[in-house]
Amino acid sequence: MSEPHAAVAAAAAVSELPFDVVYLAIGATAWTVAWLKFRAWRRDPSSGLLVVALAIAAPAGSFLVAAPVVYRLVDRVTHVGNLATLLVYLGITGFSAAAVVLALIWTPPEERTGDRVWDASRAGIRRRVRTRLAVFGVLAPLMAVLFAVGGAGSPETPLTFDTTFARVPAIACFLALYQGAFAFALIDIGRVCHGHAGRLPAGWLRRGIRLLAYGSVTACGYVLCKIAAIGAAAAGVGGLEWLSTAAGPAFAAAGALLITAGFAGPAAAAWARRRRDYRALRPLWDLVYRADRRLALEAPATPWTERIALRDLEWRTTRRGLEIRDGQLTLRPWVDPAAVASGTRIAERAGLGDAERAALVVAVALRSAVDALASGRPPRPREEQAALPGLDADPAEERAHLVRVSLGLDGPLTAEALAAAAGPGPV
Repeated sequence: MSEPHAAVAAAAAVSELPFDVVYLAIGATAWTVAWLKFRAWRRDPSSGLLVVALAIAAPAGSFLVAAPVVYRLVDRVTHVGNLATLLVYLGITGFSAAAVVLALIWTPPEERTGDRVWDASRAGIRRRVRTRLAVFGVLAPLMAVLFAVGGAGSPETPLTFDTTFARVPAIACFLALYQGAFAFALIDIGRVCHGHAGRLPAGWLRRGIRLLAYGSVTACGYVLCKIAAIGAAAAGVGGLEWLSTAAGPAFAAAGALLITAGFAGPAAAAWARRRRDYRALRPLWDLVYRADRRLALEAPATPWTERIALRDLEWRTTRRGLEIRDGQLTLRPWVDPAAVASGTRIAERAGLGDAERAALVVAVALRSAVDALASGRPPRPREEQAALPGLDADPAEERAHLVRVSLGLDGPLTAEALAAAAGPGPV
C-alpha cells in the first residue's frame, strides 16, 4: 500500500473508532440478553418468548456487523463489497418482523377481554401473524434482489452507503423498502407497548414495556434522519450527509439501548428477586435442617458458595422452599400451642396485617418446636397439635410467606413471644 493510501486508511480507522466501540458494545449487550431469553425459552417454551428472543437477536447481529471493523472484514472474507450493508438491513428487517408479531401478541386494545397478555393460540391471531410474516417473507428476498441489481459493490462505504448510492434506482427502492418496514414496525410496537403499559400494575414489567415504547419512538428518529439524508442525496443536495452518518446512528443507538433495557429489565428484576428470596430463606432452612438432616438432598452450602450462586436460582429456591415445608410438617408435633397463642396475641397487639401476623406465628411456632425437640420432649398426639397459618397458601404466595417467616425468626417480636410462652423463670 502506498503512503498516501496508508494515511487515508489510518485516518478512516481513527474516525470510525467511536462507531466500532458503540456498535460492538450494543451488539454484545443485546446478544447477552438474547442468549438469556433463548435459555429461558428452552426451559419454558412459548411462542411469545421465542419471538422476544428473535426480536433481540436480529438487531444485535446487525449492530455487530455494522461496526466498521466487522463490516470491512465481512467484505474481505466474501469478496463482495458492501455485502455487510445488506446483512445489517436484513437483520433490522428481521427485528421489524418480530416486532409486528409482538404487537399482535400483546393485545390490540379494541379486542382485549381484560387479560394482560393475548392468547396467541387463537385462530384470528395466528392468521394475522401468518399474513404479516408472509409480507416480510417476500420483502427480505426482494431487498436482496434489489441490492444485487443495484450493483453497489464498490466503493466500500461502511458509514455512507445510503447517501453514496441514493441515486441508483434499485438501491433507492431497496432503502425505501427497508426504512418503510422499519418505521411501520417501530410505530406499531411503540403504540401497542404504550397502551399495554398503561393497563399494567406498577412494577418492573410496566417499566420494561414503557422502555420498549420509548425506545421505539427514539429509533424513529433514525428513520427520519435517514429519509432526509437519502432524499437530499438523491436530489443532488449536499451537506446533509451528517444526518445519515451521525444523527441517525445516534438515534439508533439510543433506541436500541432503551429497547434492550426494556426487554432485560423485567428479567433482571425477576432474577434479583429470586436470588434475594433464595438467600433470605437460608435462616429458616438452617433451622429445619438442624432439626432433621434427612430433609435436605445435600449438605448446606458454605456462605461464600451461597453468595456467588447465580444460576438455576428458580430451581434452588423452589427446592429450598419444599425442604422447609417438609421440615415444618416434621416439626409440627413439637410445636407448643402456648407459643402459637403468644405469637398471635403479640401480633394483634402490634397491629400487624394478616400476612405479617401469619409469619410471626409460624416463626414463633418453629422456634418453639426446635427447642422442644432439642430438649427431648415427646411429640404431641395429632389431636393436640396446633394448626399453623400459611400451610394452605397459594403457590404464588407461599414463597413470600416463607421469606417473611425466615426474616422474622430472630426478630424482637419473635423473642418476646417465646419469652411470654415460656412463662416466668425461676426466682
